[in-house]
Amino acid sequence: MSYILDFEKPILELEKKVAEMKSLAGTLDLDEQIADLERRIEELRVEIYSKLTRWQRVQLARHPERPYTLDYLAHSFDEFIELHGDRCYRDDPAIVSGLARIGEHKVIVVGHQKGRDTKTNLLRNFGMPNPEGYRKARRVFELAEKFGRPVVTFLDTPGAFPGIEAEERGQAEAIARNLFVMASLRVPIIVVIIGEGASGGALGIGVGDRILMLENAWYSVIAPESCSSILWRSWDYKEQAAEALQLCAHDLLRHGIIDRVVSEPIGGAHRDPEMMFRTLRQTLLEELPLLRALSPEELVRRRHEKFARMGVWEEVTTQQ
Repeated sequence: MSYILDFEKPILELEKKVAEMKSLAGTLDLDEQIADLERRIEELRVEIYSKLTRWQRVQLARHPERPYTLDYLAHSFDEFIELHGDRCYRDDPAIVSGLARIGEHKVIVVGHQKGRDTKTNLLRNFGMPNPEGYRKARRVFELAEKFGRPVVTFLDTPGAFPGIEAEERGQAEAIARNLFVMASLRVPIIVVIIGEGASGGALGIGVGDRILMLENAWYSVIAPESCSSILWRSWDYKEQAAEALQLCAHDLLRHGIIDRVVSEPIGGAHRDPEMMFRTLRQTLLEELPLLRALSPEELVRRRHEKFARMGVWEEVTTQQ
């Protein structure tokens, strides 16, 4: 792992000591000391990752080595055929979509996709979709209903692209139309938040029957830095903003925004991608049969009720 976060540095220092001691193992008997240090590393890793702050989880969700949508499609699914274009303007590489199979289930998949380096990040627009990306997603959602296939979406975006050209082509309308279509889709929809879930950019493909969220992902109406710049006129208070937003998986499960937290390997999904792929595959194979057993009418009714319960408040009148 080449990218190290600040709170991971104590682990890295011990790992370097172990590597140095192993290089001397041919001349010195250091097996006992190496075993002790390795035990200490595991204890320290468990201690650090069991007490992460919300801001530290945001950092993990943005880790450049974290698996992205195409990684899950390649390893958690058995087949994937990509579909391109919105049939109106162009293809948007920031959103991938297509036909997939996982076990015995044939599904439609849509997800945000980031790049791994400068070239691919420019191609994918850093995972920030344009209107044509959301219109491509809508086209594929309608195919899912036509052929009776469940939908699985993967959320991982810092937000919809805010450029003026995106607004000129109807960014807000494209997202709003997706919300309308997904709310009434007569097939099961599973939403998986695998990294960043920021604002309408994520919600544009985020209406579903079951909302799953990886343990170190985040999901909020606004990013901590943007919240800090609005409330404090500075990005310096992003950690306080993250705490106030309560944007992590266990927060959102408690508030009824998501339905299930998917465990990650200790240290995050990027520490052991193969384990993460297996975990997500098993989770989807558990969820899909439960939804497929419901009638289209029941799916739509439950979906409407689910989102209607969010953000409910009561008005209390006081005596004058």
